[in-house]
Amino acid sequence: MARKILVLGEVRDGALRNVSFEAIAAGKVAADGGEVVGVLLGESVQSLGNELIQYGADRVVTVEDEKLKQYTSDGYSQALLQVIESENPEGLIIGHSAQGKDLAPRIASKLDSGLISDVTAIEEAGGNVVFVRPIYSGKAFEKKIIKDGLIFATIRPNNIAPLAKDESRTGEVSSLSVEIKDLRAIIKEVVRKATEGVDLSEAKIVVAGGRGVKSTEGFEPLKELADVLGAAVGASRGACDAEYCDYSLQIGQTGKVVTPDLYIACGISGAIQHVAGMSNSKVIVAINKDPEANIFKVADYGIVGDLFEVVPKLTEEFKKLLVNA
Repeated sequence: MARKILVLGEVRDGALRNVSFEAIAAGKVAADGGEVVGVLLGESVQSLGNELIQYGADRVVTVEDEKLKQYTSDGYSQALLQVIESENPEGLIIGHSAQGKDLAPRIASKLDSGLISDVTAIEEAGGNVVFVRPIYSGKAFEKKIIKDGLIFATIRPNNIAPLAKDESRTGEVSSLSVEIKDLRAIIKEVVRKATEGVDLSEAKIVVAGGRGVKSTEGFEPLKELADVLGAAVGASRGACDAEYCDYSLQIGQTGKVVTPDLYIACGISGAIQHVAGMSNSKVIVAINKDPEANIFKVADYGIVGDLFEVVPKLTEEFKKLLVNA
């Protein structure tokens, strides 16, 4: 059954985040041959509309307002609700990012709608859209169908492959004027604690450290390996609690959930809270000097050894491979 599906693109530092293109791919499945309409909110986003179309959107609606320069749930919800009212779609897809996790429940509440969050797969079956999401900290998965009302879901980054970019695709990029009023909060300055480099939540490769790194300086070999691989650096809660790194790097049940192609765990014991945040990685490599560490139970490959000896050797070998590639 053909449907109109709105997909909210997410912009950071003037560029579209990869989860926007993944959401377009999910929107294509949900639309079932219908129209996928990209939505962009911000102060200056009109120029990004064509990129959403190249990744599969049929057309794009933009809302530009200086009050949308920085994300606030109040401002973005007002703008998005007016777009929804104007377009009257059958469905809405948003990335399950920090922004999406904040915005989606607010929109669902305003629309008196259901919401399926943290979707890792989507398929069409018998005229219904089937959403797959993890439960019990990733130990099991459930399938859900929305049979009545708005089809509304957030998708986990790095799980639904984006469509191939087609620069020959064209479509309408229009603007919509909305009224944003009575903002209760205004962002005057954004202070980033996250380290420079690859975005952890969207990284294809993650190098993570635990208490076994022993100090702030202990993360340096991990950062060198990450630089060589073009990877993001993450950490267990134990490493964050010990003040070896900032909590913005935390992976786990109370931190970020990541699903990279390759996850390299260095000096991480494998507590269940941490495993919940990375167990769906495609390939897991564990480095730990304790052969009985729990992390080896979920790892595809295990290296029993001192990370301060193993990681530099891996870095050198990867450098050689990249030079000869």
